[in-house]
Amino acid sequence: MPFNIPILLTWLRVALIPLVVGVFYLPDAWLSLFEKGMASTIVFIVAAVTDWFDGFLARRWEQTSSFGAFLDPVADKLMVAGALLVLVQLDRVNAVIAFVIIGREITISALREWMAQIGASKSVAVSSLGKIKTTAQMAAIPMLLYYDMLFGVLDTKILGSWLLLVASVLTVWSMFYYLRKAWPLIKETTDKMD
Repeated sequence: MPFNIPILLTWLRVALIPLVVGVFYLPDAWLSLFEKGMASTIVFIVAAVTDWFDGFLARRWEQTSSFGAFLDPVADKLMVAGALLVLVQLDRVNAVIAFVIIGREITISALREWMAQIGASKSVAVSSLGKIKTTAQMAAIPMLLYYDMLFGVLDTKILGSWLLLVASVLTVWSMFYYLRKAWPLIKETTDKMD
């Protein structure tokens, strides 16, 4: 396993996931619900920034590796899944929306792994649609963790809910986009097996 600054930042993101979730389980005497939301939001944003920064540094310093390419999306998916689960428990996100987003991530990860095994991973490379979905999702989650008025003008409850709804629609759309791109290879492989 290679060890460099980009991979260290990815491991840091993995280590921050329990903090995003765990802060809500601290005793109310320690932090109010608002303070828990604020702390969780800050930790989530720091983790999201490391996601961008580790990729930037890996490319800039030419420190990309197959392990880093594996760990980075795993860290992202764990971070999103952990945050969504706590938001469902806090009744800030509908369980169906969380299921759609998490279910898509599992499906596409499995599809990418299978496509890599048959040497066709470029067929399911990240698309611009996936990037837009991720942007909406990564903006919505901290808003829903914060769940209050921001600067007295921005209602993060409403905006975060709408952004997550948009992200869930894009999630389904991008899943079908990837499955459609992979379908000829899936059909070809299954036909060979018959």
